[in-house]
Amino acid sequence: MLDHPGNVFVVSAPSGAGKSTLVQRLVASVADLRFSISFTTRKPRPGEVDGRDYFFVDEARFDAMVREGGFVEWVEVYGHRYGTGRAWLEGQLASGVDILLDIETTGALNLRRAIPDAQMIFILPPSAAALEQRLRGRGKDSDEQVAIRLKHARHELELYHAYDYLVVNDDLETAYRAFESIIHATRARKERMAQVAQRILQGF
Repeated sequence: MLDHPGNVFVVSAPSGAGKSTLVQRLVASVADLRFSISFTTRKPRPGEVDGRDYFFVDEARFDAMVREGGFVEWVEVYGHRYGTGRAWLEGQLASGVDILLDIETTGALNLRRAIPDAQMIFILPPSAAALEQRLRGRGKDSDEQVAIRLKHARHELELYHAYDYLVVNDDLETAYRAFESIIHATRARKERMAQVAQRILQGF
């Protein structure tokens, strides 16, 4: 169990739901909110930087971290492993900042077990047809790949009930406002603000 002054936010969504756009804007706009950097065994893609996009490690290092309990959660996706480093996360949260983790549903559920008060947010597409249209519109996937992504999206959507907040990304601005409001509302929770209230009370 992690003891943490900062809040932990977990966001998941099917591929094509617009999660990356929302997450990038949120981290750029909201003070004291940092994006979690995962460890991965996959090779860097062009333009990716170690320590900024991911912590790139080999299989042996990843295995060692698993044995040593070095991950809060880890999963294997498409033959590569991804994990949230325990020491990195604890260090960030201890400084009082909030951390936003962008992880798929299996990893999100594992993290919830490790951090029960993590706030879980799921980004929904407006419909199956809209998601298919977005995937085809990107022009990156074959018909077969689109079909695989849609099948996986259905599997992910079946887990929506495990999340605390559901945001439909139909209109980007509306979705962003809902996403941002979750962060601010969580920060204002009584459990988080009790010490501040006590300090103010003592001044009377």
